Amino acid sequence: MKKNAASHFTEKSPTASSRINAEEGAQQIITLIESLLNETRPKASHTLSVTLDSQLDKELGLDSLSKVELIARIEKSFSITLADEVLAQAQTPRDILDFVLTADRSPIPAMNAGRYQAPVLDAAIGLPHQAKTLIDVLHWHVSQHPDRTHIFLYDDGEKAPQEITYRDLLEGAKKIAMGLGLNNLVQGDTVAIMLPTGRDYLYSFYGILLAGGIPIPIYPPANLFQLEDHVNRHVGILSNAQTTLLITLPEAKRVAGILKAQVETLRSVISPDELQAAQTDLKTDPINENDIAFIQYTSGSTGQPKGVILTHRNLLENIRAMGKTVNVDSTDVFVSWLPLYHDMGLIGAWFSSLYFSMPLVLMSPLAFLKQPSRWLRTISNHGGTISAAPNFAFELCTKKIPDDELEHLDLSSLRFLFNGAEPVSAQTLKNFSSKFEKYGLRSRAVAPVYGLAEVAVGLAFPPPERGPKIDLIQREAMVSQGLAIPIHRPAQASSVNASQHNRGHLPNIKGNTTLPDGSLEIVACGQPLPGYQVRIVDRSGRELPDRQQGRLEFKGPSATQGYYRNEKATSKLKNGDWLDSGDLAYSAEGDIYLTSRVKDIIIRAGRNIYPHQLEESIGQIDAVRKGCVAVFGATDNASHTEKLVVVAETRLTEAEAIQQLRENIIACAIDVLGTPVDQVVIAPPHTVLKTSSGKIRRSAIRELYENGTLLHRSRSVLWQYLRLFINALNITISRSYQRGKVYLYAGYVKSVFWIAAPIVWLLAVISPNARTARWIMHHGARLFLSLCRVPVDVKGYENIQEEGPCVIVSNHTSYLDGIIIAAVLPIRFGFVAKGELKKNVFARLFLKKIEAIFVERFDKQRGVADARKASHRVKQSLSLFFFPEGTLSRRPGLLPFYMGAFVAATEAGVPITPLVIKGARSILRSGSWFPQHGKVSVIICPLIKPESDDWSSAVKLSKLARAAMLEQLDEPDLAAEINNSKGQLE
Repeated sequence: MKKNAASHFTEKSPTASSRINAEEGAQQIITLIESLLNETRPKASHTLSVTLDSQLDKELGLDSLSKVELIARIEKSFSITLADEVLAQAQTPRDILDFVLTADRSPIPAMNAGRYQAPVLDAAIGLPHQAKTLIDVLHWHVSQHPDRTHIFLYDDGEKAPQEITYRDLLEGAKKIAMGLGLNNLVQGDTVAIMLPTGRDYLYSFYGILLAGGIPIPIYPPANLFQLEDHVNRHVGILSNAQTTLLITLPEAKRVAGILKAQVETLRSVISPDELQAAQTDLKTDPINENDIAFIQYTSGSTGQPKGVILTHRNLLENIRAMGKTVNVDSTDVFVSWLPLYHDMGLIGAWFSSLYFSMPLVLMSPLAFLKQPSRWLRTISNHGGTISAAPNFAFELCTKKIPDDELEHLDLSSLRFLFNGAEPVSAQTLKNFSSKFEKYGLRSRAVAPVYGLAEVAVGLAFPPPERGPKIDLIQREAMVSQGLAIPIHRPAQASSVNASQHNRGHLPNIKGNTTLPDGSLEIVACGQPLPGYQVRIVDRSGRELPDRQQGRLEFKGPSATQGYYRNEKATSKLKNGDWLDSGDLAYSAEGDIYLTSRVKDIIIRAGRNIYPHQLEESIGQIDAVRKGCVAVFGATDNASHTEKLVVVAETRLTEAEAIQQLRENIIACAIDVLGTPVDQVVIAPPHTVLKTSSGKIRRSAIRELYENGTLLHRSRSVLWQYLRLFINALNITISRSYQRGKVYLYAGYVKSVFWIAAPIVWLLAVISPNARTARWIMHHGARLFLSLCRVPVDVKGYENIQEEGPCVIVSNHTSYLDGIIIAAVLPIRFGFVAKGELKKNVFARLFLKKIEAIFVERFDKQRGVADARKASHRVKQSLSLFFFPEGTLSRRPGLLPFYMGAFVAATEAGVPITPLVIKGARSILRSGSWFPQHGKVSVIICPLIKPESDDWSSAVKLSKLARAAMLEQLDEPDLAAEINNSKGQLE
């Protein structure tokens, strides 16, 4: 924890001369802030009074980029290096002072060849081509080169990185998996990870996989003033995912506790240290390529987040396709600061590096935001060949890195520098290439790409060494007709010949150039990866020719099966074999050009208006906070038409200055669109909501605007906590009431059982014969289900053979199944029970009385003899009931069958009648004695006659019965999964 400023007067430091006086430090920081405000807000700075407790965001209007600039000036002024966390944690000048007083007194060293030299790893031999899961990939690396460095991890500052080997990753993950096992994690349970970039995140993700869980990456809160929005957004994610455990830092448990109070399935909030302290055996069930590897929740820039289901096969198919396009091998070096809760950082950077044996140099997103030059210096130090970032990062590097931080920088090693995850700006590409070409950056290495979570991560990449391709088109034709009519590009002073410019192919793009009036630049995002297809269609689904805008649809081996527990959204996603990207685009010469999100487009007077284009232009106006502009369409209640609204953040406070800014924005809109906007909302900092990846949340902002709450004063952190607490309390009370009803019902059912069961047992045991005992059992079961208010709907009674014996087989879902079958079947049916029940005196007496046949499941020799006994009883005209699975599972699905029932039927020459029980599992699951409300349906399928009395006929009978049951069951065939897993292990 940080201490208050006064406590640092007695703090020990290396030398007396290095100690910073708190009072002098405080004044120096205030002076630096006032100087920055005077530059950024000259008209308003004199009205602001800066104190140690002034809110940097709320009161002083410093956005994230301004805070980056302030931190840089403070480090330079004090000759110190501040911790990366200062950006996220410092909310006031006093907070910054705390960091200053405990900071490393050594300044950030200049870039030079004598600093940390990254080791060059030998080329690895082979690739895990046979791997079918992420776990297979890791095990392959551990078997081939366990001590090869997998990750160079920068935890803080400019110190030498920690090295994580493949063996380290597996051992760390095993410890997490053990802890999860002790926390009762069941295979298929979802586990959320709310951790910063670091070892704990890496180990936790793989630990969840090893334990059989499904990871749900979410991001920790960074800005306390948007705490309420952060918590509310994650409640939706965790509830939809039915998350059972949340792994987070101890410091984040205050927020995590609020989440737990509002998410019904969330059993525990636990830290990595607590999990790793566990010591137990690691027991895991096999997984296969079609199991869910993790669920990637979309950022929600156009609506509520949706959980994209990604299987192990999806991930590996996408990784292999991207690697083939980029020609990746183990001699490449990937440098990344991208957050691991986002698909671009998780799959594109980490999993791809893992698969191809290339070292991953990993740093915190905060490290980049605090000092963008650190990203480029790390590429230089490690000889990075591949890196990636969203467009805003390129813009930040262009505008916020002074030349003195780039001395001796060498970017010549870069083969691919991907720009993706948000709209790519042609001007940003030009400015970035122009600034860094003198540091060895080849503009051909810059690669705009396109991907989306619904395809894992990557869908379209440009060919290697092509460089950015920028299309210059007529603006009016695009907005009014959706046509991308090319414009002849004017001559430019650069090394690129005219023919290249006319094609829009700019391998050596330069800085600012003047574009023709009425023109628009669109950046090509590449061509579909091998094995993938893309098409552009109109509203009726008709495929469009080149240079006509429409909806982009795709298909490929990594396309998601849909959204987790969201059938409505999944149905909207799929169009036959094709999936809807939600993006508008056009194609030309094999390349894809993205123009807008479908939901973001605004249609006005027959014209298509693309928000991000206007947002980018307005963001260039002085006094508008760059990247903090939202353009959207809203319903006009008076005219019942859609109006065009602009929300722009500013630091200005004077009425006259704000009015002038509003006029400048209107003029800009007329210049860009040829039409004025309906309303301009000038807003204070932090009004424009963004996703975790920095995208504008237009739908959320529009909702606030239409509700009249957009400009409501930002509440204090304390007030937000209070509101969240009250909301959580209300939910807790309501949930307690519902839980009380559940507990009362469970207690009632147990009471009925323990009253009725002994009576039924006694009456059956003392009854004169088996038929009477079965009559007592039958009516006792019906009475029990009636008293417990469990309705049983039976269909297909006519399929039970009335004359002559038969064999009925059923799926086994719950401990209730026996009672349900006893209540449903006529009393002439005998039962087959597992041999272990002989050991229980009460069960043995009862089952013998009803003449049940005991079958040994694990002793093969005894099992064959028992099957013969069952066959003999059937031949004696006794109809029998079997659970051919032999056991039950908590997991939905049909387990493999034992052959006893089918051998008995074929040898006796009697038909098999498949029976399906549905609903019992949800009432009482395996491993639980806590019954819940529910209803049961029983479907009796048509009988199946054996063809002969041999083994092959029994096998065929088993397959036909299984197919009939699966057709009615709507559950997975677990036998197929188990067989696949066995084949995978072999």
